[in-house]
Amino acid sequence: MPHPARSLPPLDFLRGFEAAARHLSFTRAAEELFLTQSAVSRQIQALEEFVGLPLFERRHRSLVLTEAGQSLLRTVAPVLEQLAEATRRLRETRTGHVLTVTTTISFASMWLVPRLSRFRKEYPRVDVRVSATTQLVDIEREGYDLAIRDCPEGNAPAGAIHLVGEHLAPVCSGEYMKEARAARKPLVQPADLRHHTLLYLHDPTGKWPWISWPAWFEAMGAGGLMPAGTLTFGQYDQVMQAALLGQGIALGRTGILGDALRSGRLFALFGRRQQLARAFYVILAAGAHSRPEVTAFVDWVRREIVADREEGQVVRKRKRKRRAAS
Repeated sequence: MPHPARSLPPLDFLRGFEAAARHLSFTRAAEELFLTQSAVSRQIQALEEFVGLPLFERRHRSLVLTEAGQSLLRTVAPVLEQLAEATRRLRETRTGHVLTVTTTISFASMWLVPRLSRFRKEYPRVDVRVSATTQLVDIEREGYDLAIRDCPEGNAPAGAIHLVGEHLAPVCSGEYMKEARAARKPLVQPADLRHHTLLYLHDPTGKWPWISWPAWFEAMGAGGLMPAGTLTFGQYDQVMQAALLGQGIALGRTGILGDALRSGRLFALFGRRQQLARAFYVILAAGAHSRPEVTAFVDWVRREIVADREEGQVVRKRKRKRRAAS
Protein backbone atom coordinates (compact mmCIF):
# COMPACT_ATOMS: atom_id res chain seq x y z
CA MET A 1 0.00 0.00 0.00
CA PRO A 2 1.56 3.35 -1.01
CA HIS A 3 2.45 5.80 1.75
CA PRO A 4 -0.19 8.62 1.91
CA ALA A 5 2.46 11.36 1.73
CA ARG A 6 3.60 10.09 -1.66
CA SER A 7 0.18 10.83 -3.15
CA LEU A 8 0.21 14.45 -1.95
CA PRO A 9 1.67 17.37 -3.93
CA PRO A 10 4.05 19.78 -2.14
CA LEU A 11 2.33 22.29 0.15
CA ASP A 12 3.81 25.25 -1.81
CA PHE A 13 2.03 24.01 -4.95
CA LEU A 14 -1.29 23.98 -3.08
CA ARG A 15 -0.73 27.46 -1.60
CA GLY A 16 0.13 28.83 -5.02
CA PHE A 17 -2.93 27.16 -6.55
CA GLU A 18 -5.28 28.47 -3.85
CA ALA A 19 -4.00 32.05 -4.20
CA ALA A 20 -4.20 31.94 -8.02
CA ALA A 21 -7.70 30.44 -7.88
CA ARG A 22 -8.89 33.06 -5.41
CA HIS A 23 -7.51 35.98 -7.44
CA LEU A 24 -7.86 34.32 -10.86
CA SER A 25 -4.47 35.84 -11.53
CA PHE A 26 -0.96 34.44 -11.35
CA THR A 27 0.40 37.98 -10.96
CA ARG A 28 -1.75 38.87 -7.95
CA ALA A 29 -1.10 35.47 -6.38
CA ALA A 30 2.64 36.09 -6.79
CA GLU A 31 2.37 39.49 -5.09
CA GLU A 32 0.52 37.95 -2.16
CA LEU A 33 3.03 35.11 -1.76
CA PHE A 34 6.12 37.30 -2.39
CA LEU A 35 7.08 35.22 -5.43
CA THR A 36 7.59 36.02 -9.08
CA GLN A 37 4.76 35.49 -11.54
CA SER A 38 6.81 32.86 -13.33
CA ALA A 39 7.38 30.97 -10.07
CA VAL A 40 3.64 30.74 -9.42
CA SER A 41 3.05 29.71 -13.02
CA ARG A 42 5.60 26.90 -12.65
CA GLN A 43 3.95 25.75 -9.42
CA ILE A 44 0.58 25.52 -11.13
CA GLN A 45 2.06 23.69 -14.12
CA ALA A 46 3.76 21.19 -11.79
CA LEU A 47 0.52 20.67 -9.86
CA GLU A 48 -1.39 20.05 -13.11
CA GLU A 49 1.21 17.48 -14.11
CA PHE A 50 0.90 15.88 -10.67
CA VAL A 51 -2.90 15.46 -10.86
CA GLY A 52 -2.90 14.82 -14.59
CA LEU A 53 -5.57 17.42 -15.40
CA PRO A 54 -5.63 21.13 -16.33
CA LEU A 55 -6.77 23.26 -13.39
CA PHE A 56 -7.05 26.59 -15.21
CA GLU A 57 -8.23 27.63 -18.63
CA ARG A 58 -5.75 30.27 -19.72
CA ARG A 59 -7.52 32.93 -21.74
CA HIS A 60 -6.24 36.22 -23.10
CA ARG A 61 -5.43 38.30 -19.98
CA SER A 62 -7.62 36.14 -17.75
CA LEU A 63 -7.82 32.80 -15.96
CA VAL A 64 -10.85 30.55 -15.48
CA LEU A 65 -10.95 27.51 -13.22
CA THR A 66 -11.71 24.25 -14.98
CA GLU A 67 -14.16 21.82 -13.42
CA ALA A 68 -11.19 19.93 -11.96
CA GLY A 69 -9.78 23.20 -10.59
CA GLN A 70 -13.08 24.08 -8.93
CA SER A 71 -13.26 20.65 -7.35
CA LEU A 72 -9.72 20.88 -6.00
CA LEU A 73 -10.26 24.41 -4.66
CA ARG A 74 -13.30 23.29 -2.64
CA THR A 75 -11.01 20.93 -0.75
CA VAL A 76 -7.75 22.86 -0.66
CA ALA A 77 -9.07 26.21 0.67
CA PRO A 78 -10.60 24.89 3.92
CA VAL A 79 -7.69 22.49 4.50
CA LEU A 80 -5.16 25.35 4.33
CA GLU A 81 -7.28 27.32 6.81
CA GLN A 82 -7.39 24.33 9.16
CA LEU A 83 -3.60 23.91 8.92
CA ALA A 84 -3.06 27.59 9.77
CA GLU A 85 -5.38 27.35 12.78
CA ALA A 86 -3.81 24.10 13.98
CA THR A 87 -0.33 25.63 13.72
CA ARG A 88 -1.44 28.66 15.73
CA ARG A 89 -2.85 26.44 18.48
CA LEU A 90 0.39 24.44 18.65
CA ARG A 91 2.46 27.61 18.96
CA GLU A 92 0.24 28.71 21.83
CA THR A 93 0.70 25.36 23.56
CA ARG A 94 4.48 25.78 23.35
CA THR A 95 4.76 29.37 24.56
CA GLY A 96 1.62 29.88 26.63
CA HIS A 97 0.09 32.87 24.80
CA VAL A 98 1.00 33.84 21.24
CA LEU A 99 -0.43 36.98 19.65
CA THR A 100 0.18 37.46 15.93
CA VAL A 101 -0.26 40.93 14.46
CA THR A 102 0.05 42.15 10.88
CA THR A 103 0.24 45.85 10.12
CA THR A 104 1.80 48.38 7.77
CA ILE A 105 5.53 49.05 7.80
CA SER A 106 5.01 52.68 8.82
CA PHE A 107 2.63 51.91 11.72
CA ALA A 108 4.93 49.17 12.99
CA SER A 109 8.15 51.18 12.85
CA MET A 110 6.82 54.57 13.96
CA TRP A 111 4.06 53.69 16.43
CA LEU A 112 3.86 50.06 17.53
CA VAL A 113 7.45 48.83 17.92
CA PRO A 114 8.74 51.84 19.94
CA ARG A 115 6.13 51.25 22.64
CA LEU A 116 5.78 47.45 22.67
CA SER A 117 7.93 47.29 25.81
CA ARG A 118 5.06 48.95 27.69
CA PHE A 119 2.69 46.18 26.63
CA ARG A 120 5.26 43.57 27.63
CA LYS A 121 5.52 45.10 31.11
CA GLU A 122 1.77 44.75 31.57
CA TYR A 123 1.51 41.30 29.97
CA PRO A 124 4.92 39.60 30.20
CA ARG A 125 3.56 36.14 29.32
CA VAL A 126 2.14 37.20 25.95
CA ASP A 127 4.44 36.41 23.03
CA VAL A 128 3.76 39.18 20.47
CA ARG A 129 4.76 38.50 16.86
CA VAL A 130 4.56 41.45 14.46
CA SER A 131 4.61 41.13 10.68
CA ALA A 132 4.90 44.44 8.80
CA THR A 133 4.10 44.62 5.09
CA THR A 134 2.59 46.97 2.53
CA GLN A 135 0.65 44.04 1.05
CA LEU A 136 -2.93 43.31 2.09
CA VAL A 137 -3.04 40.05 4.04
CA ASP A 138 -5.85 37.54 4.48
CA ILE A 139 -5.60 37.20 8.27
CA GLU A 140 -7.78 34.09 8.36
CA ARG A 141 -5.78 32.22 5.76
CA GLU A 142 -2.39 33.39 7.01
CA GLY A 143 -3.23 32.63 10.65
CA TYR A 144 -2.98 36.14 12.14
CA ASP A 145 -5.04 37.11 15.17
CA LEU A 146 -5.53 40.71 14.10
CA ALA A 147 -4.52 43.37 11.61
CA ILE A 148 -3.97 47.10 12.13
CA ARG A 149 -4.57 48.88 8.84
CA ASP A 150 -5.53 52.30 7.52
CA CYS A 151 -8.27 52.77 4.95
CA PRO A 152 -10.94 55.28 3.90
CA GLU A 153 -13.41 55.61 6.75
CA GLY A 154 -16.30 54.41 4.61
CA ASN A 155 -14.42 51.27 3.55
CA ALA A 156 -13.68 49.76 6.95
CA PRO A 157 -14.86 46.13 7.14
CA ALA A 158 -17.75 45.17 9.38
CA GLY A 159 -16.65 44.84 12.98
CA ALA A 160 -13.48 46.92 12.51
CA ILE A 161 -12.44 48.90 15.61
CA HIS A 162 -11.64 52.57 14.96
CA LEU A 163 -8.31 53.68 16.43
CA VAL A 164 -7.27 57.11 15.16
CA GLY A 165 -8.02 59.39 12.25
CA GLU A 166 -5.37 60.50 9.79
CA HIS A 167 -4.01 64.05 9.61
CA LEU A 168 -1.14 65.47 7.59
CA ALA A 169 1.19 68.31 8.51
CA PRO A 170 4.62 69.33 7.26
CA VAL A 171 7.21 68.24 9.84
CA CYS A 172 10.95 68.69 10.27
CA SER A 173 13.59 68.14 12.90
CA GLY A 174 14.84 70.78 15.35
CA GLU A 175 18.22 70.67 13.63
CA TYR A 176 16.64 71.48 10.27
CA MET A 177 14.73 74.41 11.81
CA LYS A 178 17.95 75.73 13.35
CA GLU A 179 19.74 75.56 10.00
CA ALA A 180 16.80 77.28 8.28
CA ARG A 181 16.95 80.18 10.75
CA ALA A 182 20.70 80.47 10.30
CA ALA A 183 20.25 80.62 6.52
CA ARG A 184 17.41 83.15 6.92
CA LYS A 185 14.92 80.85 5.21
CA PRO A 186 11.68 81.32 7.17
CA LEU A 187 9.13 78.59 7.88
CA VAL A 188 6.14 80.75 8.70
CA GLN A 189 3.64 79.87 5.97
CA PRO A 190 3.25 77.13 3.32
CA ALA A 191 4.61 79.43 0.59
CA ASP A 192 7.96 79.44 2.44
CA LEU A 193 8.47 75.79 1.43
CA ARG A 194 9.76 77.02 -1.95
CA HIS A 195 13.06 77.75 -0.20
CA HIS A 196 13.44 74.27 1.31
CA THR A 197 14.13 70.61 0.55
CA LEU A 198 11.01 68.45 0.56
CA LEU A 199 10.98 64.70 1.20
CA TYR A 200 8.78 62.74 -1.20
CA LEU A 201 7.34 59.23 -1.15
CA HIS A 202 7.89 57.45 -4.48
CA ASP A 203 4.43 56.30 -5.58
CA PRO A 204 4.43 55.39 -9.31
CA THR A 205 1.19 53.35 -9.07
CA GLY A 206 -0.79 55.92 -7.07
CA LYS A 207 -1.03 53.63 -4.04
CA TRP A 208 -0.72 56.50 -1.51
CA PRO A 209 -2.27 59.55 -3.20
CA TRP A 210 -3.09 61.12 0.15
CA ILE A 211 0.62 61.41 1.10
CA SER A 212 1.37 63.75 -1.77
CA TRP A 213 2.97 67.17 -1.67
CA PRO A 214 1.07 68.41 -4.77
CA ALA A 215 -2.23 67.32 -3.17
CA TRP A 216 -1.28 69.04 0.10
CA PHE A 217 -0.33 72.25 -1.71
CA GLU A 218 -3.70 72.24 -3.48
CA ALA A 219 -5.51 71.74 -0.15
CA MET A 220 -3.57 74.65 1.36
CA GLY A 221 -4.20 76.92 -1.63
CA ALA A 222 -0.56 76.87 -2.73
CA GLY A 223 -0.86 74.85 -5.94
CA GLY A 224 2.10 74.96 -8.31
CA LEU A 225 4.69 75.64 -5.62
CA MET A 226 8.15 74.29 -6.50
CA PRO A 227 10.62 73.49 -3.68
CA ALA A 228 14.30 74.34 -3.71
CA GLY A 229 15.16 70.62 -3.73
CA THR A 230 13.71 67.16 -3.23
CA LEU A 231 14.69 63.74 -1.89
CA THR A 232 12.54 60.73 -2.77
CA PHE A 233 12.21 57.39 -0.96
CA GLY A 234 10.41 54.12 -1.66
CA GLN A 235 8.92 53.61 1.82
CA TYR A 236 7.20 56.07 4.15
CA ASP A 237 9.30 55.09 7.17
CA GLN A 238 12.38 56.05 5.12
CA VAL A 239 10.84 59.46 4.44
CA MET A 240 10.34 60.00 8.16
CA GLN A 241 13.81 58.74 9.04
CA ALA A 242 15.25 61.33 6.65
CA ALA A 243 13.13 64.02 8.34
CA LEU A 244 14.36 62.96 11.79
CA LEU A 245 17.94 63.20 10.51
CA GLY A 246 17.40 66.79 9.36
CA GLN A 247 17.53 66.10 5.62
CA GLY A 248 14.36 68.00 4.74
CA ILE A 249 10.66 68.54 5.40
CA ALA A 250 8.19 65.65 5.19
CA LEU A 251 4.44 65.29 5.18
CA GLY A 252 3.90 63.80 8.63
CA ARG A 253 1.02 61.49 9.48
CA THR A 254 0.52 63.06 12.90
CA GLY A 255 -1.65 60.23 14.24
CA ILE A 256 1.35 57.91 14.32
CA LEU A 257 4.02 60.51 15.12
CA GLY A 258 2.85 61.44 18.61
CA ASP A 259 6.04 60.45 20.44
CA ALA A 260 8.33 62.24 17.98
CA LEU A 261 6.24 65.43 18.07
CA ARG A 262 5.88 65.54 21.87
CA SER A 263 9.57 64.82 22.47
CA GLY A 264 10.65 67.59 20.09
CA ARG A 265 12.42 65.23 17.71
CA LEU A 266 9.98 66.52 15.08
CA PHE A 267 8.09 69.82 14.82
CA ALA A 268 4.79 70.35 13.00
CA LEU A 269 4.91 73.51 10.89
CA PHE A 270 2.43 76.33 10.27
CA GLY A 271 -0.09 75.16 12.91
CA ARG A 272 -2.28 73.65 10.18
CA ARG A 273 -3.15 69.98 9.85
CA GLN A 274 -5.00 68.55 6.88
CA GLN A 275 -7.68 66.12 8.03
CA LEU A 276 -8.03 63.09 5.76
CA ALA A 277 -11.10 60.91 5.32
CA ARG A 278 -9.01 57.95 6.50
CA ALA A 279 -8.33 56.20 9.79
CA PHE A 280 -6.49 53.28 11.35
CA TYR A 281 -8.56 50.27 12.41
CA VAL A 282 -8.12 46.95 14.17
CA ILE A 283 -9.57 43.99 12.27
CA LEU A 284 -9.93 40.78 14.30
CA ALA A 285 -9.82 37.24 12.94
CA ALA A 286 -12.83 35.00 13.51
CA GLY A 287 -12.68 33.56 17.00
CA ALA A 288 -10.04 36.02 18.20
CA HIS A 289 -12.60 38.07 20.16
CA SER A 290 -12.81 35.40 22.85
CA ARG A 291 -9.06 35.18 23.55
CA PRO A 292 -7.97 37.25 26.57
CA GLU A 293 -4.56 38.17 25.13
CA VAL A 294 -6.23 39.61 22.02
CA THR A 295 -8.66 41.64 24.12
CA ALA A 296 -5.79 42.85 26.31
CA PHE A 297 -3.74 43.95 23.29
CA VAL A 298 -6.61 45.82 21.62
CA ASP A 299 -7.49 47.56 24.91
CA TRP A 300 -3.83 48.52 25.36
CA VAL A 301 -3.59 49.99 21.83
CA ARG A 302 -6.72 52.03 22.42
CA ARG A 303 -5.39 53.32 25.76
CA GLU A 304 -2.15 54.34 24.07
CA ILE A 305 -4.10 56.20 21.37
CA VAL A 306 -6.10 58.08 24.02
CA ALA A 307 -2.92 58.91 25.96
CA ASP A 308 -1.33 60.21 22.75
CA ARG A 309 -4.30 62.48 22.14
CA GLU A 310 -4.43 63.82 25.70
CA GLU A 311 -0.67 64.41 25.92
CA GLY A 312 -0.74 66.12 22.54
CA GLN A 313 -3.45 68.49 23.76
CA VAL A 314 -1.38 69.37 26.84
CA VAL A 315 1.71 70.06 24.72
CA ARG A 316 -0.24 72.26 22.30
CA LYS A 317 -1.73 74.28 25.18
CA ARG A 318 1.76 74.88 26.61
CA LYS A 319 3.02 76.06 23.24
CA ARG A 320 0.08 78.45 22.85
CA LYS A 321 0.76 79.89 26.31
CA ARG A 322 4.46 80.39 25.52
CA ARG A 323 3.60 82.14 22.25
CA ALA A 324 1.06 84.37 24.03
CA ALA A 325 3.60 85.25 26.74
CA SER A 326 6.23 86.17 24.17
